[in-house]
Amino acid sequence: MGLFLLDYGAGNVQSLANTLERLGRSFRWIESPSDFDDATSLIFPGVGAFQTAVDGLTSRGFLEPLRQYISSGRPYFGICIGMQVLFQSSTEGSAPGLGIIPSVIDAFSNEDKTVPHMGWNSVHLIDPQSMADEGLLDEALHYYFVHSYRATYDPEREPGAAQWVHSVAQYGKEVFVATVQRDNVFGCQFHPEKSGDAGLRLLDTWLREPGLARSGSQVQSPPSQRVPFPPRPKDGLAKRIIACMDVRTNDQGDLVVTKGDQYDVREKNENKVAAPDPSLAVAVTGGAVRNLGKPVALAARYYAAGADELALLNITSFRHSPLRDQPMLAVVRAAAATVFVPLTIGGGIRDTVDPDGTPRSALEVAGAYFRAGADKVSIGSEAVYAVERQRATSVADGNSAIETIARVYGRQAVVVSVDPKRVYIDGDVAAFDGPRKSELVRGSGEEEGKAWWYQCTVKGGREARDLSVVELARGVEVLGAGEILLNSIDRDGTGRGFDLDLVSLVRQNVRIPVVASSGAGHVSHFVDVFKKTGVEAALAAGIFHREEVQIDEVKGALTKAGVQVRNGSGL
Repeated sequence: MGLFLLDYGAGNVQSLANTLERLGRSFRWIESPSDFDDATSLIFPGVGAFQTAVDGLTSRGFLEPLRQYISSGRPYFGICIGMQVLFQSSTEGSAPGLGIIPSVIDAFSNEDKTVPHMGWNSVHLIDPQSMADEGLLDEALHYYFVHSYRATYDPEREPGAAQWVHSVAQYGKEVFVATVQRDNVFGCQFHPEKSGDAGLRLLDTWLREPGLARSGSQVQSPPSQRVPFPPRPKDGLAKRIIACMDVRTNDQGDLVVTKGDQYDVREKNENKVAAPDPSLAVAVTGGAVRNLGKPVALAARYYAAGADELALLNITSFRHSPLRDQPMLAVVRAAAATVFVPLTIGGGIRDTVDPDGTPRSALEVAGAYFRAGADKVSIGSEAVYAVERQRATSVADGNSAIETIARVYGRQAVVVSVDPKRVYIDGDVAAFDGPRKSELVRGSGEEEGKAWWYQCTVKGGREARDLSVVELARGVEVLGAGEILLNSIDRDGTGRGFDLDLVSLVRQNVRIPVVASSGAGHVSHFVDVFKKTGVEAALAAGIFHREEVQIDEVKGALTKAGVQVRNGSGL
């Protein structure tokens, strides 16, 4: 008897387990259909694609016991897919849902916005007088959403479904269901386990009173009348500040956070100044790998400082193979148990072969990271090769890491990390008639009279490919990537600011979110990249590691400039 968690076998459910442990709650996993009989309250932290979730529930014999559990009146909390499965069906797949809520889940339109809807958004209570509002949601706070499909809120066309709606959110001009609540059922489209302190409070409130005093209720309470919620002039989506940690093995075999200057992570001299915190001290050995601290300690610090997301990118060669690199998996597990915001993991997400000859697919590698606590995986060189194959044959073969992972976990789980560099045009720019003529960027100021295009690289920038950044960005969007992490070899480690020409070029050519990276050296650089490019997120590493710029300083400057951000720390 007690609290149970339902796992259908895919996605990062470990984060919810970590959150419950942080809150001091004991729980058990549903391991067989009979376990539903022992549950007095149940949380379904669904992550991934609707079709995969329903197929997983069905294959394990969980679908009908889940339906019976909810019908019994015992408290149920569904998260993301755990909420969507309450509906009749989803256009994300052909499998039917539980049909408890009479409506269909459909895809976001990308006409006026990027998709997936990814980031921190505010919610609006539809029935503020409801008992369910006491301590659960706060309209002044932001919650973390990451999804491509949603339930619309339309009380005039779907009055039956609208009676379930507890709160809504707005993305672009679309108003969609953020939470549902009726009797013993509560569900949210966002991820409370990834929503920092706001999410922890929501879960703690529900756990203190599962079902909010309706436990065991067999009778539907009379719902209040729902009214339309017209779209507001501006949605509540905040711009994201991401702290990145490049992790690699140093010469002593330890995993450390490092930082490069144009991708060179080794010291150039021996005259280094110690950091104010000894745990973050920079290595002083000439030619050694720069050591800016331990990954888990830095992750905890950035979470407390208010980072909206964290990225751990393994930039070293794996000792054996990604699945046998236990130190990196251990770092992911430890970081996920410490931070309660989204965590992206990169490095080695590709088809590999173990030393003993065992083949490992990219999907298998990604699954191991998700089970360890990652929310998204970042794919680098493999994405370039996949787009090259696609362009050579004019079709996608369905076997790339992007496609296989997105099919199972949803495109929102797949980030493509891009490493472009400038290629300057020789001679008369006006007379240039090469294949990338439409992608040329013409310089101004100090670079007046110059022009260039952006060429993609692989292997950490060491090898250039005959592929432009626009061709790559468009290609990975078609293959199923949910986000682009846009680096710049030219700006990396320079502190000169983001390459605004590069960011604007990619932002204008895709309809998926873009994260600007490389070059930040001052708070004004963050203001510039958001105000001048419309990018969804900005990432930095070295300036945060060395404490040259604080995350709250960045957010303060953005707020002053009229850029919407999530306020508050992770504590």
